[in-house]
Amino acid sequence: MQEFKRLDEVISNTVKAVEQGREQIHSIADDARLQREELKTRTAQLKEEVLAVITEVDRMEKEEKLSRLHLMEVSRNFIRYTEEDIRHAYEAAQAIQVRLGLLREREAQLRRQRDEMDLVLRRMGATVEKAEKLVSQVGLALTLLSGSLQGVSDRLEEMQLRQQLSLRVLRAQEEERLRVAREIHDGPAQSMANVVLRAEICEKLIDLYPEKVKEELRSLKDMVRESLQEVRKIIFDLRPMVLDDLGLVPTLQRFIAEQQKRTATSIELVVLSGAERRLPGVFEVAAFRVVQEALNNVCKHAKARHAIVRLEILSGKINLSVTDDGCGFETTALLRDTGRECYGLLGMRERVELLQGELKISSVLEKGTEINVYIPVGERER
Repeated sequence: MQEFKRLDEVISNTVKAVEQGREQIHSIADDARLQREELKTRTAQLKEEVLAVITEVDRMEKEEKLSRLHLMEVSRNFIRYTEEDIRHAYEAAQAIQVRLGLLREREAQLRRQRDEMDLVLRRMGATVEKAEKLVSQVGLALTLLSGSLQGVSDRLEEMQLRQQLSLRVLRAQEEERLRVAREIHDGPAQSMANVVLRAEICEKLIDLYPEKVKEELRSLKDMVRESLQEVRKIIFDLRPMVLDDLGLVPTLQRFIAEQQKRTATSIELVVLSGAERRLPGVFEVAAFRVVQEALNNVCKHAKARHAIVRLEILSGKINLSVTDDGCGFETTALLRDTGRECYGLLGMRERVELLQGELKISSVLEKGTEINVYIPVGERER
């Protein structure tokens, strides 16, 4: 009896400590929400400042080009213009260049501040989300502690492993892809577009130069355009924006169309049902990543002539399959060897299992491979 009393006392003290911890977590979450709102306001202001500076830079670039043209004209026409005119034109062009340089430096500084603010904002959002999850988990712990301690550690461990660590890793991967896509879009893509614009301007200004220079500039313009297309392809591979805007089926159609241009394998998409239905983002991302990885494997390793992607979106589940007539492989040996990741099958399986789904792989050497995926989309997941 004494042991039971001591156990009850321990449980009571533990419940009180957990309740106090839950209140502290609530307080942390409230403070984090307030700070997040302040950061959102500041970030919005920074973005407006960045846009204003970019607009001013564009205006100054045009003014700088006009000043250079005027300087060239004055320099070539010594009869019409005096040395004083040339000096004024030179000083005006130099002043504009200095102002443009300062504006560009200001733009770069604001962009860095904006990116740093976005990073802090994401971290603050992660803190809020973590606090909310902890509140829910602490509530579950209180319920369990009030009744019995049997199985508490096992349940908490499973909850931490499956709901916190794995989902956090998955979310971090998607956030990293989104971050890299935005950086490429804001940096190289805009720079390449600017180079194309300047090349076109150069074409109009080199009438006094040999034709060979024009040909080289045209070649440069074509090369930059090809690079721009490649950057946009990288952006799509990292995080297809059309997935958020239009949904899973249009994204798969576009991905397959782009994949078809780069491979001799014939790829067919068959949507059995649910083409117009939208799903929560995590499910659409999971389905797209599975198809993306599977088709990449088909094109790189399977040596297949034909592949079929079948998709069925129902009210409570997603059925997905990718079939090819390629060389096939030994599934058992490959899945047991965790050191081999050339096919990405382990990552696909982990992604599906995190959503309580199932992934089955059937492969026969010299006959092909079939990947079947089932993901439940019930009320709890929604």
